[in-house]
Amino acid sequence: MSFLIVMVLLLVVMYVLMIRPQRQRQQAQQTMIDSAGVGDDILTSGGIYGTITEIEDDDVVVEIAEGLTVHMTRRGIAAVLPPEGDEDEDMVDAEAVEDAESDDEAPVTTDEEAVTSEQDADPAAADRR
Repeated sequence: MSFLIVMVLLLVVMYVLMIRPQRQRQQAQQTMIDSAGVGDDILTSGGIYGTITEIEDDDVVVEIAEGLTVHMTRRGIAAVLPPEGDEDEDMVDAEAVEDAESDDEAPVTTDEEAVTSEQDADPAAADRR
């Protein structure tokens, strides 16, 4: 009897930790795809970026380059991209992180600088080459 209770508890835990979050992600993905409208920038499941120009039921027309359109189903949309105005906030945050990290780092020299400085320091080495 206790074995049966343990098995039921394991199934409940598995459902709560694995299946339920996966269903929530799928539902959020479907909601995002359904909310896509004309003018939205998207990423297709094939990795192509484009802008939706027309929507007819389950079909969409996506402009992937100026004057070049592709007809596809909504299921081919992998993600609806955020408007370009939202990227500025991310850029500011990324720059702040880079500035904070660069304060702790020493300057980096390239191989060319190292070679040039070695040649300048030892003129006899330049003659041997």
